[in-house]
Formats: sequence, structure tokens, C-alpha cells
Amino acid sequence: MIEIFILSIIQGITEFIPISSSSHLILISNFLEFNNQSLSVDISLHIGSFLAVIFFFKNDIFNFVKNKELFLKILISSLPVMVIGFFLVNFNLIDQLRSIKIIGLTTLIFGILLYFSDKFERKNIIEKDFNYKSAMIIGILQVLSLIPGVSRSGISITAARFLKFDRVDSAKISFLLSIPTLAAVSLFGIIDLVSNNNLNLSLYNILSIILSFIFSLITIKFFLNFLKKFSLKVFVIYRVFVGLMIILISYL
Repeated sequence: MIEIFILSIIQGITEFIPISSSSHLILISNFLEFNNQSLSVDISLHIGSFLAVIFFFKNDIFNFVKNKELFLKILISSLPVMVIGFFLVNFNLIDQLRSIKIIGLTTLIFGILLYFSDKFERKNIIEKDFNYKSAMIIGILQVLSLIPGVSRSGISITAARFLKFDRVDSAKISFLLSIPTLAAVSLFGIIDLVSNNNLNLSLYNILSIILSFIFSLITIKFFLNFLKKFSLKVFVIYRVFVGLMIILISYL
């Protein structure tokens, strides 16, 4: 039970801040030798995060008529990572990207990129400046998040900051982009479980969804409030430190 609690905290927090949820789930599960990080639990954790972002942005989502152009841009922006991700999973290439050395390098390199993207104040806002060109640029760069350590939210925020969006709107773009991505991950995962006759809803799955939902919702609210007052420097420092530690350990 404690494993589910820890995994839910990791998923809920790291999915939406720029430090990579996949790398933290891999590293901590390996380090603590967890037994419950099965595919079904992993899917449940993502479902919880998906429901949290849907709940937080429910007014925008259910006011689809007013925001239909925005969500068309979000869908277009999400297509590259979903298409490439499907092929990587289908040809069993994902596992080849999950080495500790790769996680260390990507954590460090993309932490440094996050620093440079956040170095100057930006004035663009979603309502006026999030056009189809911006959506495609962010969407193409988001493909890099398929490599553990890059961070989906991290690369989305980095790209948005380089495109001159302010910190809060960069985070909002990242959150909105997570909706189709998390939906696709959850759907493909469920289909995979069904095809292998492994779709058994247990107490662990239910707890994973509920706890991941709670921690994801708290993180979204906290992160947006944090960015109204502070820069992304704390996440840069964290990534550089963790990246260097992982690289050092992996080469010992």
C-alpha cells in the first residue's frame, strides 16, 4: 500500500512540473525495488492525472464553442508525440530509451535549456499569441519528451518560453497539452491490457487513480500560483543537481 502512495505522489507532482515524471518513477521504483509498478498501476496513475487536469480546466473544456479554436490547436500540437509514441511502443523501442545514463544526460541538458528559456521576461499570452505556428513548434518539440528525463511539461514550458509566452501561460499551455497526451496514454494502455486479458480492476488501481488525482490537482494549483511570483530557477537547480548525480553514479 505504501508503494502505491509513494508512486501516486511522484506521478501527481512530477507530471505537471518540469522535472520528468517517467524518470522519477523509473529511478525511485528501481532504487526502492517496488513490486507494484505494473502496467495497470502505471495506467491508473496516468488516469488520475488526466482526470485532475480535466477537472481543473473544466470551465474551458465544457465551454467548447467559445474555445474550439484553442482546443483544435491543442489537438494539432499533441499529434506528433502521440504518433511517434505509438510507433516507438509498437516496435518495442521505448525500453531502449530508459537507461539510467540517458535519464541523467537528458535531465541535465534540458534543465540547462529551461534556464535559458526562462532568463528573460516574456509578454505573449494564450488568447492573442498562441497561433497554429506556435502549436506546431511546441508539438514537434514535445516528441522529445518520449525520452525519459526530458519531461513533457518541461519541454512544453521551455518551448513556450522561447516563443515569448509568460511563465503562467507557458504552464497553462503545458497543462492543456497534457489532456490529449494523457488520454492517449491511458487509452492505449487499457487496450494493451484488454488484448492481453490483464484488465483486472483491483484496490491498488482504484487507490492509484484517486491518490494521483488528488496530488495532481494540488500540484496544478500550486504550480500556477508559484509561477505568478517566482521564476523556474529552483527547477533548473534541481535538474542540474539530479542530472549530475545520476551521471556520476551511472559511471561509477
